[in-house]
Amino acid sequence: MSRARPPPLVTGISPKEGAAWTKVTIRGENLGTGPADLIGLSICGHNCMLTAEWMSASKIVCRVGPAKDDKGEIIVTTKSGGLGTSTVSFKLLRPDRIGILDQSAVWVDEFNYYDMRTDRNKGISPLSLRPSNPLGIEIDKGKIPQKDIDQIFPGMSGDFTSENFSATWYLIENHTGSSFDQLKIGANNLKKQATKKNEGSLAYVKGGLSTFFEAQDALAAIHQRLESDGTEKVEGSMTQRLENILNRASDTADTLFQEVLGRKDKADSTRNALNVLQRFKFLFNLPLNIERNIQKGDYDVVINDYEKAKSLFGNTEVPVFKKVYAEVETRIGALRNLLLEKLLQTPSTLHDQKRYIRYLSDLHAPGDPAWQCIYAQHKWILQLMQDCRDEFLSGQRGVRALDLEGDTRPPTLGRLSHTSSLNRGGSLHSSRPNTWRFETPQLVQFVGKLSDVVIGQLPNFWKLWISYVNGSLFSETGEKSGQVEKSKKNARQRQNDFKKMIEELTNRLVRLIRGALLPTTLPQAELNLYGGWEGKTELKGVWLTQIIHTVRLGSLSALEIPNDLLQVISDLLLDLRVHCLMMTLLHTTEGELKLSGENQLNANETSLFILSFLQPYHFEQCVVQMLQSFKEPLETKPGEINVRYLPTNPFGSIDSFLKVLAFINCLEQLSMKTDGDIQVSHNISVDLSSPDRFAAAHEDFSPTSEQRLLIILSNCQYLERRTFLNLADHFEKHGFTGTEKITRVSMDAIRELDRKLFEAYIERRADPIAGSLEPGIYAGYFDWRDCQTPSGVRNYLKEALVSIIAVHAEVFTVSKDLVPPVLSRIVTSVADEMCRLMQCVSSFSKNGALQARLELCALRDAVATYINPDSNTSFKLALEALPQLHSGGDKKLLEELLNKFKSSMHLQLTCFQSSNIPLVKR
Repeated sequence: MSRARPPPLVTGISPKEGAAWTKVTIRGENLGTGPADLIGLSICGHNCMLTAEWMSASKIVCRVGPAKDDKGEIIVTTKSGGLGTSTVSFKLLRPDRIGILDQSAVWVDEFNYYDMRTDRNKGISPLSLRPSNPLGIEIDKGKIPQKDIDQIFPGMSGDFTSENFSATWYLIENHTGSSFDQLKIGANNLKKQATKKNEGSLAYVKGGLSTFFEAQDALAAIHQRLESDGTEKVEGSMTQRLENILNRASDTADTLFQEVLGRKDKADSTRNALNVLQRFKFLFNLPLNIERNIQKGDYDVVINDYEKAKSLFGNTEVPVFKKVYAEVETRIGALRNLLLEKLLQTPSTLHDQKRYIRYLSDLHAPGDPAWQCIYAQHKWILQLMQDCRDEFLSGQRGVRALDLEGDTRPPTLGRLSHTSSLNRGGSLHSSRPNTWRFETPQLVQFVGKLSDVVIGQLPNFWKLWISYVNGSLFSETGEKSGQVEKSKKNARQRQNDFKKMIEELTNRLVRLIRGALLPTTLPQAELNLYGGWEGKTELKGVWLTQIIHTVRLGSLSALEIPNDLLQVISDLLLDLRVHCLMMTLLHTTEGELKLSGENQLNANETSLFILSFLQPYHFEQCVVQMLQSFKEPLETKPGEINVRYLPTNPFGSIDSFLKVLAFINCLEQLSMKTDGDIQVSHNISVDLSSPDRFAAAHEDFSPTSEQRLLIILSNCQYLERRTFLNLADHFEKHGFTGTEKITRVSMDAIRELDRKLFEAYIERRADPIAGSLEPGIYAGYFDWRDCQTPSGVRNYLKEALVSIIAVHAEVFTVSKDLVPPVLSRIVTSVADEMCRLMQCVSSFSKNGALQARLELCALRDAVATYINPDSNTSFKLALEALPQLHSGGDKKLLEELLNKFKSSMHLQLTCFQSSNIPLVKR
């Protein structure tokens, strides 16, 4: 069917923009024949039919709704014309957020500010709507401490919402780095805000003027209608009819919404019940939460939740609460058993033990978990020591020493070895290489392993007891509580029991060691339990010394264990030292050991020969350890025999010690040998020194003759400056006399050897460098009287410098203290040779003089750090032998070529640039 009228066309709207609920007037063509003909009106996609008022075929009045689109067309739909079009558009303005205390002429939706239904705690405070930056400029926080500002402005505040607001405080705190111009801009912004606030009422009236007029018109129309209808309540009046209509509407609404309202009441009841359940959700979910947290290991969370539930529902009389709380107690009981099992499990760290004890205490576990842990640790350490002995005696240890691929140790010792997190109280001896156990006797391995067990567990065992005594197991801060006082009381009652535990541990350790090393000191009845080592090889003195160091247990002294509890260990050490003295004296008097070749040295000289070649410090430590091993048996106590006067004591005279220190001859022999002559039997180091201490003597250690000279020179310096002086002090400390003679003879010998070796090394290194200068200078038939203009330093000088650098590297690798004297002597030799060569030249051409001066200056500047008075004199004499440079161009060329040389060889010459190097004249 064809329409009777053309479709509507909107050609204008006033105003063209505005906020939601703005009243607009729409003009156009064919906008409908009447109100009934208007069936649709949308602005920016929002249906505005609810507020539309048809005025004529060319005018419609309505209010703009809160559309989603910011800008859109005005579409009118009529019955007679259908869907219309528009030639204009309307722009919807988003209004500024209106604060709770701001004036507004229209109703403001408060949903965005405060949601009372979902969460009443999420409301926004009116103060939070105030501007966070009232000045409107960038905030620059200062670094002034808060306490300093509080002292400057007592009783004031930098918060501009506070009654005690201080503007100076606020500026110091937020705008310390702001410039004066920025502060002026901020002051202007404050003035604008104040002016806007003063004009607020007037702006409010202007903005809502149309609303006021509409309300006034509506009230006037109602007033006029009521006056024309009469003010008395008579039948048929407008008010009576209105009342009847309202009553009927109320009845109809009740009929229509009675079911809905009923459901609403039921929903409110359900909501109230859910609120009650939500309030006690913590208790109902607690059993499941406890199980989950236990699986995750969050025991602190479980304890906190349990304490909270116990305080809230521990004495409840509500049946459902009592049932749920009983389930909680069941889960907590299972947790107590789990924690107690973990506490008694071995091995474990001291930190874990303290943690589990504290957990069990917080859960009010029955008994005394701390004492149970101490008792379990005591039994475990005893079992570890016994398993260690059984393992070595069964022969399994020897088999496993050859197995590098796997670990087949017994479960107890295996767990101990693999528990890297155990906090060790200290180290008994230095770390050993993997090959150490193949060279070490089984008895030494057994004592080392046994001592590792004790020193690894006894400190933690003692610290656990100390924490139990002072109550720190339950309070890290040391504050008093019922648990702390109860722990101290229990510890006082069990002091004797713990003392017996320590005595049992130390006695077991001593008896196991005596059964292995000193079986004659044990009763026959105890030999069956702690002996069984008869078939093992007897140890030599050096291994006994190693065992003494191992059993010393020096780290236990820091634990403040009473001396009476460690007395048995002291007695054992005394017996071991006496035994070590006798064995050392026995092996020292044995015959001579042969070196490869024709040289033969006795046992002491051979061992010192090797030690002095490796490092003087090792020799010093060897002598010190020897003196220390003799200290205890040589010390005379009441009722004992003075062993110094025994005829079998070879260390009672000064001559004996001079013989010990006579290894300087070995150094000299070593320095004079060729590379093929050095063949030292490594069995010597195995027999006469500990592999732990002297593991550096490898078979592939074969330095060149020059390196050997440097090594021995470095060792000579160390011996002279430190070793002999330290040994003299040690001799005096141990009560030996005549140390002046020992020191004097040794010093004279080492200085003479140092002088010989130094001259030998200088001769080997300086002569080739100095000898290469003359052939290099005159290479290619070079003639000082007929040569070209210099273009740079010639190669012979660069090669000489590279040779000096090589010597520097060789010396620095061994000892940086030897670098200044060695380089100084080599530079002196080179300078003397250059001086001789320059003085031998009969005449120089201009270019020849410039070339010679360039090379002399280049050499002098390169090694300036190591120039001494002798070499400086040689350089001066060499330069004086050259014709002087009078031309400015020659001087400039000389300077340019020197800079070019230094730049090109900057990397190579870096080693000569060390600062503060003292030149030692040899």
